[in-house]
Amino acid sequence: MTTQTRTSGLDAATLGLGSVLVASLPAALMTDEAPDRYTVEAVFTRRPERDEVTQILGSGTRDFLARAGYPTVEVMVSDRRLEIANTNLEELRDGLAGVLADRLAEIGEELRAERAVAAARFEEAAASEQSRAAAVAALAESVTFRRTGIANAPHSSAIDNTDLDASYRAQIDEWSDEGGHARTRS
Repeated sequence: MTTQTRTSGLDAATLGLGSVLVASLPAALMTDEAPDRYTVEAVFTRRPERDEVTQILGSGTRDFLARAGYPTVEVMVSDRRLEIANTNLEELRDGLAGVLADRLAEIGEELRAERAVAAARFEEAAASEQSRAAAVAALAESVTFRRTGIANAPHSSAIDNTDLDASYRAQIDEWSDEGGHARTRS
């Protein structure tokens, strides 16, 4: 027996099931000794990520299967295979395969939505941090180290800049009248 190669029309990013691993089926199938129920292994379309595995094995999948009419079916993940226990090929063909595909699609949508929210929060935090850093830089750039003209005056937290500008002009005018410089008046 060989592996079936049927794949769904999902894109590579979406986790799906591609085929039944025929070599894992009971050898007695289609004989008088064939079991009614057994484990069927299906190959994932790609290796599932850790959060996908957690969702597949979680109670949400058990509830999903029970609501769809498959309360005794159990699933396990083994590397790139989904082990579907307590079922058979006929049950899979007649509806269970579609239910499993729906559950994988639902898991993918839930995880994409969670990742989008996390990415938006990250971008918002990064933009906020960038704005904060820009505000800090602007504040730092607003600091000027120029003389105030108040050499021995007691420290005052409220210095009037208009007085400082007038003081600078008066001092410059005084220096201009000192010897050696011809003062130009406009």
